[in-house]
Amino acid sequence: MLDVGRHSNIELLAYSEVENISGEAGNFLATVRKKARYVDEDKCTGCGNCAAKCPTTVPDAFNEGLSNRKAIYSWFAQGIPSTFTIDTDYCRHFQGKKCGICQKSCQADAINFEQEDRLLELEVGAIIVATGYKVFDPTRIPEYRYNQIPNVLTSMEFERMLGASGPTEGHLERPSDRRIKNQIQDLEKKLQKAEKSLGKFEDEYQQDTETFYSEYKQDNYPEDKERKKWADKYEEYLGLKETLRPLLEQAENFKDASKLAFIQCVGSRDKRFFPFCSGYCCMHSIKEAIIAHEHDPETTSTIFGMDIRAVGKGFEEYKIRSQNSSNVFYKRARVAEITESPNKNPVLTYEDTKEQKVKSEEFELVILATACEPSSSTKPLAEILGIEINEFGFFQTDHKNPLDSTKPGIFICGCANDPMDIPESVAQASSASSRAVQVLTSLGGSGSDRVSKAS
Repeated sequence: MLDVGRHSNIELLAYSEVENISGEAGNFLATVRKKARYVDEDKCTGCGNCAAKCPTTVPDAFNEGLSNRKAIYSWFAQGIPSTFTIDTDYCRHFQGKKCGICQKSCQADAINFEQEDRLLELEVGAIIVATGYKVFDPTRIPEYRYNQIPNVLTSMEFERMLGASGPTEGHLERPSDRRIKNQIQDLEKKLQKAEKSLGKFEDEYQQDTETFYSEYKQDNYPEDKERKKWADKYEEYLGLKETLRPLLEQAENFKDASKLAFIQCVGSRDKRFFPFCSGYCCMHSIKEAIIAHEHDPETTSTIFGMDIRAVGKGFEEYKIRSQNSSNVFYKRARVAEITESPNKNPVLTYEDTKEQKVKSEEFELVILATACEPSSSTKPLAEILGIEINEFGFFQTDHKNPLDSTKPGIFICGCANDPMDIPESVAQASSASSRAVQVLTSLGGSGSDRVSKAS
């Protein structure tokens, strides 16, 4: 990505949307809206001082909502360009409140609250569509109780947990445990504030709180409103301590999850949602199970599925290695529902299709291998480009030329075409680039000096 950002013949238009396409192969005119970041890309150094000082905290979409970010943020650390962006939905300044802390703390003077969207017109010879995909929402399968049982995650959420730069720095902390830890932190902050308030009363009256409260309970200060405030604050303090005590006792027994379950084909190969196979889910689950075992050799993973489709080069060997070296077990089964045990562990009820028996088993974390769903931008972009989509919601391509859309000069690759893994997506991207070059050269060089833009 760094090489792309530095390449003299490549222009990156990040944080931009295609609004209109006109013309034909070799002579397209693209209208692109470059959205206002309210941060000057030429001035911003990516130092992050603005985010460090920003007082507004919001859920971090990059980490699947498992951690927080600030209202001024960079999507992720290695992003190109390394420019920060203000989220106007949360920024206090854009919500009509007094703030501007980011602007005051920016030494590069890059913050510009007056910045506006810009419309760019680009003359291009060919277009490559690589819009990716959207992850299936597992709340559509209520029996899996995603968002109800905290220790049921999607594969993308688990992926972020495994990352060293993720919300748990690679540790497999159960979300239910993390919630309790967050409660403990909040209570400890409230206790600190309460202790400061009590300290002010003690300084004013030259008396410790416990002695005062003992006298107060004997009705020694019936008409003293200030001492009543002192007593109320102390009662609040005692209530916080009483709430905190059992949480601290629970936290002493917390440990990383080591018994994992992966459920395959969540939304895919399912006539209720998407009848097609999502292609990469089996290998993705195997990879995650292996990485989890690398973090902790005591980790065991059970993968529940109709079958395992390891069809790529070396994939079957990778699957066998996971069994031999990473405590990964495969169970041919259909999971009927997930419930929760008293200790917050998910309990799977499933049919073992080999033994033809219904069984139940408890795990510490359950990971849902969610389907590859067409991107939400597919339909509106198809209308802008004037190309068709197929019955599954992906862009329609020519059977004889599988990268060609239904309009000459526009090519499709990656999961904009159909579900596929990274190696196949990279191969298709190379092929689509070659097809674009063929179009430009076949037109006698009329568009060969133009940069092909990816939508």
